[in-house]
Amino acid sequence: MRLHHVQVSCPPGGEDAARRFYADGLGLVEVAKPAALAGRGGCWFRAYDAQGHVTAEIHVGVEEPFTPARRAHPALLLDDVGALDRLAARLRAAGHEVDTRERATFDAYLRFHTTDPHGNRVEVLAALD
Repeated sequence: MRLHHVQVSCPPGGEDAARRFYADGLGLVEVAKPAALAGRGGCWFRAYDAQGHVTAEIHVGVEEPFTPARRAHPALLLDDVGALDRLAARLRAAGHEVDTRERATFDAYLRFHTTDPHGNRVEVLAALD
């Protein structure tokens, strides 16, 4: 069994803010939703490895009434601590808050937490070598 995707929500009209965070901030690639689902709104994002295989997929769905996921969250694994620190710097430069208070609290990993523009929690981590 493998995980196919994680879905978070946004309020109606929140797709552009989601794009700025997930694509511009995190560096995921936006992919077209299937035609049968496109009318629901929202947007989908993927990460790929060097061979072009999908390594992570996040679906942002429109939900009304909207309530952000403040505890439940996707956790994105980066290749190394250098990539983790570069991503944290990029998010900060783009105006996103990066919380490092729990940076070393998960054995064998370093991590940070952030939130998308709609208040959904996102964890980003890298294994210690």
